[in-house]
Amino acid sequence: MNQNTESQSAPTRSIPQEAFDWYDEYAHGLIDRREFMARLSGLAVLGLTMTTLTSALIPNYAQAEQVSFNDPSIKATYEKFPSPKGHGEGYGYLVVPKELEGNAPVVLVIHENRGLNPYIKDVARRLAAAGFIAFAPDALYSIGGYPGNDDEGRAMQKSLSREKIEEDFIAAANFLKSHEKSNGKLGAVGFCFGGYIVNMLAAVMPEQLDAGVPFYGTPAAPDLRKNVKGPLLIQFAGIDKRVNATWPDYEAELKENQADYTAYIYDGVNHGFHNDSTGRYAEEEAELAWKRTLEFFNQKLS
Repeated sequence: MNQNTESQSAPTRSIPQEAFDWYDEYAHGLIDRREFMARLSGLAVLGLTMTTLTSALIPNYAQAEQVSFNDPSIKATYEKFPSPKGHGEGYGYLVVPKELEGNAPVVLVIHENRGLNPYIKDVARRLAAAGFIAFAPDALYSIGGYPGNDDEGRAMQKSLSREKIEEDFIAAANFLKSHEKSNGKLGAVGFCFGGYIVNMLAAVMPEQLDAGVPFYGTPAAPDLRKNVKGPLLIQFAGIDKRVNATWPDYEAELKENQADYTAYIYDGVNHGFHNDSTGRYAEEEAELAWKRTLEFFNQKLS
């Protein structure tokens, strides 16, 4: 049980920090697109073009493919699963090691607040290439699935019942743990909203979740946190006031629970630093956080 702060330097950027802060507000529904673009236009008079600003802040998913969908070491399919307490039926992207002999640990991969985008699919492929069976559900399946752009995806996800989305991910976790090639050990990794879902799963199914890695996610509802036992590997961005403000209370509750957890705070990087499709990406910190994630899963799920 420990907490660590990383003091590695983030890449030097010419874009002011407030632009990244505004993008975080926009991405989480605190301001609309019109307000976001209006604020950015104020920076344009400082010599930064709108093209420069938007290309750095808004995801370009062509940059996010670290493991090709054609990689010969993996096999990807789309699978459905029952979700009677959620939207009735769920759907997701299943990736398995192609030359899998025997059983393997399974890891649920949970997207941000915009559906199953290409970055999250690539994370699932990265896990499969490392020897895990990975499954990335799409919370938007009941209304047509990820639409191909984040703006519409955010609006679609916001239109859905939060409680039913949570039930869909609980159902997905149970579906994955019972996969015919599962070794019976279940992990979960999620980003932003997905980080919240990992924390929620740790609270509502502590006996079934064998390892959780929330990246910059808020904790479960206060009345559920007493159930969290871990193990958890909790990853925070140093420049993330909104999420980091929830950590002191959550950590106090984890200590009271005598939960098994380790937390890392990566200084000088923004919320979303692992997402290599945007200018928030911090390569050094992202690679270190991912290395720790794989080591944690290998240790807890073998």
